Formats: sequence, structure tokens, C-alpha cells
Amino acid sequence: MPHLMPESGPQRVLAASNFVYTVGSGLYLTAGVLYFTQAAHLPAGQVGIGLGIAGLVALALGVAVGHLADRRGARGVYAATLVVQALTTAAFVLADSFWPFVLAVCSATGAKAAGIAARSPLIRHYGGDRPQEFRAYLRAVTNVGISLGALGAGWVVQVGTLTAYQLMLIGNAVAFLVSAALLALLPPVAPVPAAGGPRWTALRDRPYLLLTAVDGVMAIQFKVLTVAIPLWLVGATAAPHWLISGTMITGTVIVVVFQVRASRGVTSPTAGGHAYRRAGVAFLVSCSMVSLSAGVPAWAAATLLIVAVVIHTIGELWHSAAGLEVSFALAPPHATGQYLGVFGLGAGLAEAVGPGLLIALCITWGRPGWYAVGALFALTGLTAPFAVRWAERHRHSRTPPLTVLEATRAA
Repeated sequence: MPHLMPESGPQRVLAASNFVYTVGSGLYLTAGVLYFTQAAHLPAGQVGIGLGIAGLVALALGVAVGHLADRRGARGVYAATLVVQALTTAAFVLADSFWPFVLAVCSATGAKAAGIAARSPLIRHYGGDRPQEFRAYLRAVTNVGISLGALGAGWVVQVGTLTAYQLMLIGNAVAFLVSAALLALLPPVAPVPAAGGPRWTALRDRPYLLLTAVDGVMAIQFKVLTVAIPLWLVGATAAPHWLISGTMITGTVIVVVFQVRASRGVTSPTAGGHAYRRAGVAFLVSCSMVSLSAGVPAWAAATLLIVAVVIHTIGELWHSAAGLEVSFALAPPHATGQYLGVFGLGAGLAEAVGPGLLIALCITWGRPGWYAVGALFALTGLTAPFAVRWAERHRHSRTPPLTVLEATRAA
């Protein structure tokens, strides 16, 4: 298990800010969808549609804000996105009908996508020789925070009152504000001068866009744990409701212990492509096991769900390690925010179509839908090595703009 804090000062600040942020996120990730369906009494179908609309909004913001962070300074831009997330998360308490819910969730999801892109130049600047490993470290710390938030969410779900759910949302918002305040301790990163050529180079990089699409389909797997399994457990199985927190904590503990180790084993884009393929197979197995948890005694359902989450999380380790490697290794240093913003379009795709797709297939259709979702992951993973090879050929065939700039300055 990684230490809670790294040794260097800037990395420690980023880790602390990230930790506080994810304690709040753990509350919402574990029980957010249940707040809207159980406490705010919105139909599950409307929740899926609203989350899908929010995902579409987030698609554009990640690229634009990532480019802004490259050119204007990542620290201030990232802090601003955290403040927006705090305000919009607090506004969830007012979302008692469809359109207020859509407005609030669009704002929160858009700010989240923007924040991920804006943070990327900070990770590359302070991450040392391999920022991929520092990003994996942050992901491990993220899951420590999420596990703590999940404990609080377990109490919220067990109590099940509107007041308990509203306290959860306020706690999430406060965590975002504290996370933003901690960034004041981080030395600012100077904006990177623009290189010659087209302004939006990432959007013209077709191999990178294909990898973004592959990762986006695979990223739907994150919604399996936060949307599909909670709704399935409550509506289709005899498992106790507190097991929602149990599944979340099980997954996060595995990520905390093994994510950095898994990322160290993926040290090239080619290895990343192979990791995507293994992840797809793991997701197929885990989805098949979740489908078997309906119609069996509570102890059997709980066992199947926990084992499925363990297998799913192993796939998540491979998927995340692959995404960390290919997204950084194939992005030019002078446009880190822009490229990582484009890669974040994959997560935006998952936000847009994932909840609605999983609700339609896994919850509305039922058991066959779980097999269909698992097959989607497996087939997507099989295409990843081919996409990575194309991207590597494209990278080697172009002249890196930053290298030309540096050569000119050195002359």
C-alpha cells in the first residue's frame, strides 16, 4: 500500500488536495444515484437521461479548459473548477424535479471533466521522469479517500432519510472547497509557450482520437460499480443494502494496494494495449457473475457480488494502467492539458452514455443485459492493441513541435 504522502513538497500538496477531494467524492459515488432515485424520488430512467446529458456537456469543456490550463497556468484554472464543483454539488439539494436535476448535474459533471484536464499539466510538471507513475500514485490515494467516503455513504444509505442524503451532499461540497484551498500551497506552474502549427493539434490526431474512443467505451466500467451494481443489488437481489458500501470498499482497497504496482508493469504504449485486452476479459467474467446474483439466497448473492467486484477491480487496475500510459506517452509535452483533455473525452463518453446504457441493459432488461455489457468490454479490449500500434506509427512519423522549438533556441 502506498504511503499517504510522497516526500516532495509539490507532490505532497497535490496528494493532500486529491485526498480531501476524493473523500467527498466517495460519498457521492457510493450513494449519489440512490439520492436521486430514493430520496429525491426521480425515476431511474430520468436519472439516466440527465446523467447522459451531463456527459455530453462535459465533452467540450475538458478540451477547452485543458488548453486554457496550458496557456494560462494550471493551478488557478484547476482551483476554479473545484470551486464550481462545490457550488453545483450543494445545489443538488434543490434538485427535486427533472430540469433542476439536469442543470445541477450538467454543471457539476462539466466542472469535474474540466478539472481532470486542468490538473494534467500539474501532474506532468511535478511528476518526475514518469508522471504516469505519479498519476497512478494519485489514483491509489484517490481510492483511500473514496473508501473513507464510502463508509459515510453506507450510513446514509442505511438511514435512508432525506436529511441524511442532504448532509452527504453538503459534506461533498465542503470537501471540494477545502481541496481548492489546499492548492494555494502549490507553487504555480508557468504557462507553456504555444508551439507553431494548428492550435487544436489533439483534435487532428486521429490515432489518439481512436484511443480516446476505445478508452471511453472501457471507462463505462466505472459506472458498473457506482450505478449498475447499487441499483441491481437493491432491486434484483436479496443481498443486504449495506453491501453497496462493502462492494465499493472492496474495490477501493484493491486499487489502493495494487494500482501503482500494476502501472509499473505497463511501461510502454504496447504494454498498455495488452492491458486493455486483459481488462476486457476480466469485465466479461465479472458482469456474468453479477447476473447470477439474482434469485438466490442473500448469502449467495452477497458472495457472488463480492467476487464479481474483486474480478472487476482487477480489470480496472489493467484498464487504468493502460489509460495512464498511453494518454501521457502519446501526448506531446507542450500540449499536455489539451491532449489529456481530449483523452478525457473518453470519460465524458462514459458519463454521457454509460448510466443510461447500463440502466437500460442491466436494470431494465435484466440478466441478459449483463452478458451484453460484458461482451462489449471484451470486444473493445481486443481492438486496443491495434489502435495503439497505429498511434505509435503516427507518433514516430511526425516531428515533435517542442523538439523543433528547443533546437531553435539552442542554435
